[in-house]
Amino acid sequence: MNLRILAWLVILGLGTAQARAQGKFLKWLKTENDTAYIEDHTEDITFRLYGSRKYTKYDIMDRKTKTDILYRPNTPFNVGFGANYRFIGLNIGFNLPFINSTERYGKTKYLDLQSHVYLRKIVVDIYAQYYKGYYVANPEKVYGKAYTALNPYPQRPDIRNTDFGLNVGYIFNDKRFSYRAPNLQNEYQKKSAGSLIVGGEVFLARIKGDSSLIPTNMADTAFLRDEHYYKTGINSLAANVGYAYTFVLKEHFFLSLSLTGGLGGNITTLFLENGDVSRKAGLQFSNTVRASLGYNSSRYFAGIHYVGMNTRSGMSIPHTYQTFGTGNFRVSLVRRFTLEKPLWRSKTI
Repeated sequence: MNLRILAWLVILGLGTAQARAQGKFLKWLKTENDTAYIEDHTEDITFRLYGSRKYTKYDIMDRKTKTDILYRPNTPFNVGFGANYRFIGLNIGFNLPFINSTERYGKTKYLDLQSHVYLRKIVVDIYAQYYKGYYVANPEKVYGKAYTALNPYPQRPDIRNTDFGLNVGYIFNDKRFSYRAPNLQNEYQKKSAGSLIVGGEVFLARIKGDSSLIPTNMADTAFLRDEHYYKTGINSLAANVGYAYTFVLKEHFFLSLSLTGGLGGNITTLFLENGDVSRKAGLQFSNTVRASLGYNSSRYFAGIHYVGMNTRSGMSIPHTYQTFGTGNFRVSLVRRFTLEKPLWRSKTI
């Protein structure tokens, strides 16, 4: 047989197999909701007004001295509007300068791309961030009362971080429990139900300053055995398991709580000011919390919702660890509009 014809047959066969695999996967993703529990509004236009604050945090902990340093950026509270139709969503937010002052906590430059994808069987959290400009959130514990009286929130405009995280979870009770209802507002959960969540996650982070991340004028001079580092890197991989439950009162008022805990491995690197580089492989602990409270119906939604992720990794210095966290707090007012005809035909997942 001509080699060119054989090559085309192989390519055609691979393409057909890939198409079949994709079809099976999409069929597997599709869920037939238990309509006594879940009312589907993905075919409606979901319009919202919202207020939102994204955040990140970096903490350094010394268990031996029972002292920590809490670094926080000055993130703004944004207001805006958005809409969802099927799997497509768009939110546009605005920073109000008179709400977000930089005098007390300094100025933070940032790019925070958080995306939470809520399918019926799967939830996916994606984090891609850059922050520059932090302040010390517990100054009395770090510097002492005398220094803090003159410098209420010492600022570190030089500290910056870049990070990437991916968390994927499988929802076992996808027919009766809905993550979409409190978080995307394009479904309405009418009865109480919950689900086991199992998944995995990967997280990469780099935190760096122009000088030591450990202040030289700390009140506790024994903190981290007087070791000073200006940059750290965290690479981790973990499995996680948890549970989510939505309590529904009188079919409309709800409280939704979800907690997953992760356990895995990480490699943490410290770049010391004396030029040394130390690395440690160890256990990685993490958790993701989701909490929502409000009112939901066939047409209206009003509520508050929070998503937060935290990781904890040990360092090469004994009895010390660092934690990194990120998340989003949002308040939403929602109205759903029913379309006479769908914008396009497709299988809903």
